Amino acid sequence: MPDEDTTLADLRQRVAEFVAARDWRQFHVPKNLSMSIAIEAAELMEHFQWLTHEQAAAALQDEAKRAAVTDELADVLIYGLSLANVLGVDVSTVVLNKLEQNERRFPVEAWRGRARV
Repeated sequence: MPDEDTTLADLRQRVAEFVAARDWRQFHVPKNLSMSIAIEAAELMEHFQWLTHEQAAAALQDEAKRAAVTDELADVLIYGLSLANVLGVDVSTVVLNKLEQNERRFPVEAWRGRARV
């Protein structure tokens, strides 16, 4: 289902059902989930390690490599949604709040086109 047809609530529910069906709630504590996010993020980074920007862009044109990258991204997102479920966090609220904080921290007029101080 594409993003246009799936809500964040739908995804959270599907992740919760997946976890519940396997009786994994007992393992899904914030420590374990946050570590899993970091591990999966590292696996995502491995696909780009030592590549130049050009090589990374070229790698993503390869269907198998792109699929491997998107699988790792999905793992990061699934663990993130699992953590949100465990913490009882409203993802939309915290993301929008963080974006507002970042807008104040990085005003467009001072940061447009810049990545560092």
